Amino acid sequence: MKDIEVEYSFSLTFKLSANAGMSDDDIMLLLGDAGCTDALVGLGLPGYVGLDFDREARSAVAAILSAIRDVKRAMPDAELVEAGPDFVGLTDIAELAGLTRQNMRKLYVTNPDVFPPPVHGGSTLIWHLSPVLEFMAARDYEIDAAVSDVAYAAMHVNVSKEAILLDQRLVDDVRRQLER
Repeated sequence: MKDIEVEYSFSLTFKLSANAGMSDDDIMLLLGDAGCTDALVGLGLPGYVGLDFDREARSAVAAILSAIRDVKRAMPDAELVEAGPDFVGLTDIAELAGLTRQNMRKLYVTNPDVFPPPVHGGSTLIWHLSPVLEFMAARDYEIDAAVSDVAYAAMHVNVSKEAILLDQRLVDDVRRQLER
């Protein structure tokens, strides 16, 4: 039996090399030639390119990694900033889960001991989407499997990208402290 390909929707944001000096048309041509014809390309912020993909693949991880590979083939010096959906606020979560923001906030406020902790506090709370969707699925909310798979893959891409910057000895020390 053949593996079935599913269409996954996700976004990638890249920072372009300062010395790239490419026009928007050049960027579009390079991305198209590299196989990114399944993406809506955003070039609004100078020095950055955002791509909203609808890509068919056997898994969300395969879809995201193939898209990153295609963008890097087009623009080898481009640096991945973020894969999404991953970093989200309550409004984003509500939209992806088909709830109102008020319902999402109520779910968060009434489950303080078990709702996944945010990755960023402050005036706006930010979560990794994947653990929140898992929390919701465990409470019988209908969560689209493709959205959940993409959120899981995007979170791993983002965390892996950041892990490259870390000193492994310090990571091990922090891990030991957190596990106590």
